[in-house]
Amino acid sequence: MPSYKAPVADVSFLLTDVFGIEQYGSLPGFSDLSGEMIDAIAGEAAKLCEEQLQPINLSGDREGCVRHADASVTTPKGFKPAFRNYVEGGWLSLSANPDYGGQGLPYTLAAVVNEFASSANMSFAMYPGLTAGAIAAIDVHGSEAIKATYLPKMIAGTWTGTMNLTEPHCGTDLGLIRTRAKPNADGSFAITGTKIFISAGEQDLTENIIHLVLARVDGAPEGVKGISLFVVPKFHVNPDGTPGARNGVACGSIEHKMGIHANATCVMNFDGATGYLIGEMNRGLNAMFVMMNEARLGVAIQGLAQSEVAYQNAAAYAKDRLQGRALTGTKAPDKAADPIIVHPDVRRTLLTIRAFNEGARALVLWNALKSDVAHRGGDAAAREMADEQLGLMTPVLKGFLTDRGFDNCVMAQQMFGGHGFIEEWGMSQFVRDARIAMIYEGANGIQALDLVGRKLPRNGGKALMAYFGEVGGLIKDASVDETLKPFAAALQTGVGHLQQASMWLMQNGMGNPDNAGAASVDYMHLFGLVALGQMWLMQARVAAERLKAGPDAAMSTKLTLARFYFERMLPETALRLARMQAGAATVMALPAEAF
Repeated sequence: MPSYKAPVADVSFLLTDVFGIEQYGSLPGFSDLSGEMIDAIAGEAAKLCEEQLQPINLSGDREGCVRHADASVTTPKGFKPAFRNYVEGGWLSLSANPDYGGQGLPYTLAAVVNEFASSANMSFAMYPGLTAGAIAAIDVHGSEAIKATYLPKMIAGTWTGTMNLTEPHCGTDLGLIRTRAKPNADGSFAITGTKIFISAGEQDLTENIIHLVLARVDGAPEGVKGISLFVVPKFHVNPDGTPGARNGVACGSIEHKMGIHANATCVMNFDGATGYLIGEMNRGLNAMFVMMNEARLGVAIQGLAQSEVAYQNAAAYAKDRLQGRALTGTKAPDKAADPIIVHPDVRRTLLTIRAFNEGARALVLWNALKSDVAHRGGDAAAREMADEQLGLMTPVLKGFLTDRGFDNCVMAQQMFGGHGFIEEWGMSQFVRDARIAMIYEGANGIQALDLVGRKLPRNGGKALMAYFGEVGGLIKDASVDETLKPFAAALQTGVGHLQQASMWLMQNGMGNPDNAGAASVDYMHLFGLVALGQMWLMQARVAAERLKAGPDAAMSTKLTLARFYFERMLPETALRLARMQAGAATVMALPAEAF
């Protein structure tokens, strides 16, 4: 039976010691944050996730969601009381706007809770996670009337939210959307069409579901320039704010899928459903991107979260499973065999996963802090730069963390041998659940194209140049410390590869876009490897300073993990650069019929 322990101590170390959260005290929501408060909040979130969400993860996977003849959906046993406890504990309202009942705490703390919840029970975490994204989109682009109608109930967790983009004939190419919106005399719209793959599209957790739907108003331009965004409630809202009559939207079916069985992934049918415009007409993507970008960060966290819980169970198994003897001689003479943790390749596997996890957690929180600066900062220039850097890093976070997160779940499953292939051990579920994170919210190949085609050249490469400056300053400072010097040198090599790769794209991608397309995934991973190196050097700097004061087992472990990352993981940047520089000629050489 799988288990989970939330990494509270690591979160505290990162936020207080590595990133110095006190320096953000001037931002709204940060002023009262101390190390003690962070520990208290993270500790309570950990308790909820460990004691209530994790125990219903495996059972929820087996039971799944059930659609009934009346198009209603039942979630697995235990989900309703767990969701009630989640919202009553204030976890959904944590970072939401205080004007509508939120607590106004930093998004960074919400990211911490998201990781814990996603590790404990990814299917469950998607219900409040999607709601948080819908709240953000409505808060930024909704009219005052729409915000007053929907936000208080959504922030309170009485109602949930969804995102309706994909249709049977189109996924990423939203310009092909066929769902129509016909204007009504009262200013509302009649929405007609079908959406697929809608996570949390129907459920029995809340009294109403608020769908955000992309549709094309009659007579609007074709393509993405003619798409508008609408809020479509499952139940109409009465003047007193209570749910009224049923709207013309229903779950047509639940998708039969590889993982996240306990989240209702629905086909949603809109049959003249009443919807209300959010934002400007024909500029729906602008409004939806608020939710999409938040969702992409959430999906990046899912990649980390599944990697973390898979690692914890693999490490526990490796210390318990007896198999063979150590290559250097017996280590457990009182037992019939040694635990497999004695074997170098087992340790290499576990260290690879753990070094990723602790680097990725730092990268998530570092960028969550940038998100808080971008949305809460008082200095316009600081807000703009934080937003630029967050935009650059979002496809890296989503693509790199979910690719590696899935790979790590597979490696963790391998630690169990045949038992990893048996459902009762739970490792199969981590692999299956992690797989979707590479696909939804923009498949990872699309994230890579977005990175090289849009984010790198944006504003003349301003964000990339700022990033190189930031990392360069870190390397320079670390190079004067004898303990950190080899780490700084390794990171400098990786940064050099990223700079070469960026220059290669500039020189070879504009003239032949296929070169950029063929190089995009390798570039995304190269960037991710360097970004994790940056995070590890920041952590190693604090650990080395702490160790000067005396022995500290946790900090010694940090330095060992940093050394492992720089010696055995970061050198992959050379491989990624070599692949990129091979160009697109061979990739594009075969005619389609030869495949």
